[in-house]
Order: sequence, then C-alpha cells, then structure tokens
Amino acid sequence: MRKCVCLIGRPNVGKSTIFNRLIGESKSIILDTPGITRDRIYGNVHYNDRDFLLIDTGGIDLGNGDFNKDIEIQCALAVEEADIIVFVVDGRTELNQNDYYIRDMLKKSGKKVIVAVNKLDNPKMQEEIYNFYELGFPCIISVSASHNIGFSDLLDEIVKDIPNNVPDFDTSLKFCLIGRPNVGKSSLINALLNENRSIVSDIPGTTRDAIDTKFKYNNMDFTVIDTAGMRKKGKVYESIEKYSMIRSLRAIERADVCVVVISASDGIIEHDKHIVSYALELGKALVLVVNKWDTITDPNKAIKTWQEDIANNFQFIPYVKTVFLSALTKKRIHTLMPAIIEAYTNATREIKTSALNDVITNAVLLHEPPSYKGRRLKIYFVSQTGIRPPKFTFDVNDKGLIHFSYERYLENRIRENFALEGTPIILQFKNRGEKE
Repeated sequence: MRKCVCLIGRPNVGKSTIFNRLIGESKSIILDTPGITRDRIYGNVHYNDRDFLLIDTGGIDLGNGDFNKDIEIQCALAVEEADIIVFVVDGRTELNQNDYYIRDMLKKSGKKVIVAVNKLDNPKMQEEIYNFYELGFPCIISVSASHNIGFSDLLDEIVKDIPNNVPDFDTSLKFCLIGRPNVGKSSLINALLNENRSIVSDIPGTTRDAIDTKFKYNNMDFTVIDTAGMRKKGKVYESIEKYSMIRSLRAIERADVCVVVISASDGIIEHDKHIVSYALELGKALVLVVNKWDTITDPNKAIKTWQEDIANNFQFIPYVKTVFLSALTKKRIHTLMPAIIEAYTNATREIKTSALNDVITNAVLLHEPPSYKGRRLKIYFVSQTGIRPPKFTFDVNDKGLIHFSYERYLENRIRENFALEGTPIILQFKNRGEKE
C-alpha cells in the first residue's frame, strides 16, 4: 500500500512546479477537476523502487476570506490523510502570517514534516535556509523547482520511511465500493455480507478508517475493502463530495475490481464520471451499480431510461456491466457477485497469440488503415503482453501512423471476439525491432 505525501504552503511558493517535477510527466496526474475553489491534484511518484501518492493543494491565504476557507478545508483533509507532509516556503521572502499559521496546523497534526525551501537558485542563496529553522521543524531542504535543484535530496528524505515495494501474497479477489456519499455503499456491503454469511475475518486495512473483510462466495475467497466516511462531521465536510477522494483512491489501488455505486434516487451527476475516471486511470476492472432501486415506482419502465442515461453519460466505458439492485430490500443483490467475478476473470484473461492475430488480420482485411502522406500503417504481429488490465502489443512499421479512430476500431474488434466485458484494455504500438 502506497504512502500518501501532500504539498502544502501559502500561494506562489512554487508547490505546483514542485509537484510537476516530482511526478515527472503531466500525464501522471490522476485528475485535475475544477472544484469549488481549487481541487486537490493527485499524482503518482516512483523513486528508488518506492511508490507514493502525491497531493498538491491550494495556497492558504488568511487575507482571502471565504475563498481561503474552502482551500483550508481541502488542505486540512489532505494533511489528515497524508503520511508525510512537504511544507513549501519561499526562500526569497521572509516568513509571514500564512507560513506561521500553516506551521501551527502541521505541528498539531503530529505528522512527519519536511520543509522545502524553494527558489534557492544559486550557492550564494543557500545561507538563507538557516532562517527557516525558526519554523521549528528539524528537516529542512533547499530546492529550486524552476532549475530542478535539490530534488534528489527531497525524494531521499520522503522515501526514507517508505518500504520497498513488496508482492501481495493475499490471493483473494479484492473489490472496493466507491461512489459519492449517501449512495448506500456501506449498506450494500452489509447486505452482501449478510447474503454470504461465511465471513473469515475483519482485518484493519493499511489505510486509516478502512476495514478489509474476508468472506467466501461459491468456494472462492474475497476481500471487500470498505472505506469509512469522513471522521470530521459538519455541513461543509459533508456537502463537498470530492473531499473523500483520497480514501477512495487508496482503496481503488488495492482493489482488483472497483464497484462504482450510483443512487437511483439521485440520478447520474458529473462527479460519478470523475469517480469512474480514477479507477480507469489505475487500470481497474469495473462494475456499475445503481442502488436504491426500491425507490423507483415503475422499475420495468425505468430500467430502459436508466440504461439510456448510462450509455449517454458513460460513453467511455461501454464495456462495463450495470447491475440494478437495492441494498435495503436486498432485491437483486444476488446479481452483484457474479458481475464482480466476471469483471475480474476478464481482466486476468490470457488470449492465445494465434487467435489474436487471426482477429487482427481479418480486421485489417475488412478495413485497412488510412494512408497518411502516401504511407500506410502495417501490422506485422500482435501479442498479449499483460493482464489486469489486458495489454496487447502491436509490432508495426511506424507507430506514428496510428490514428486514434483506427486504434478504437482495433479495440472494438478485439472486444467483439473475446470476453473482455468489465475491464479496460491497453493497446500499445511499437516499431519492429523496438524494445518495449
């Protein structure tokens, strides 16, 4: 289970530039969605065989009224969830009231704090670092985000207490339920466990406020990862749905299958799509659940409308199965576990190379690739090179000739011929002789 590291500081100290340096590439960002003011941004960092989840936060400015209050809530929740905090300060300016306010917040957290003194671009400025010991934190590192200075030292300090990646020897199928607050995730887990009451054990998870419950279903071992609601109560916390995403992210990455729960009484909203995108970014198998089906007055009539709404709103995952059920009445609860098993089976499916090449050869004969500047894509060979999700590598004459529409066409042909419902798939193209 990856550790969580957050960047915090006042505005314009260079947090976002440091964030981009640490994640290496912008494509590593999981999601950057405009929120009430400025959402947290998430990214993955891999360094010296260690992985951690990195969170960028908005700048805290006490003089910015209500705008600051919303950012402060985001920062407080990021600090609450983080294992390590990087407190970013501006090495070219004196400490101000915002820095001292953040310092007090971090001291109360009891978390490990690394002070990153940014904008120290040349050796003459290094002496400025001693001014920042006034903050009372023992670990202070000088960096320059714009000149890429000091990041090895910063990363070495971050990963000092993060263990090496180790294999997970738990062979049970792990799934988590994710979704907006009050869609019935906890009720659904309770209904599942009551339905299949051969629970092995309740094990505290590595994520705070997470419980791993092991149980058996049809002689198979399962672990359901349940993330509890926000510890802090209050209208502000409860009304801003995005604030619970750190816990969902940590559950998603541990799961083999993500069950995205939607409320039939509320309908589909934009944030449901955002939640799905988190799971997709991590390559997870998916099942959609429309819960609270008991609140629908005419289920037979409503199901067609719902299927149309799902098709329109989730056009990017047409391969995912939708289950309609009620955790409260347990109606159709029996349909969920088979859907989870199917999604996992397909995510781990291995396809024979000969069958795969037959499908692609026929697809090319039926619809050959478009030409570009007198050149046409040639596919020499295709093989499956990974699972969870299934990954297919194409040997081609020039991968620069791949058009996204033709890539989609090839994906559709693969899905039509092989059972891959419930799982994303990856198509990778490489020039003949090129190493992956």
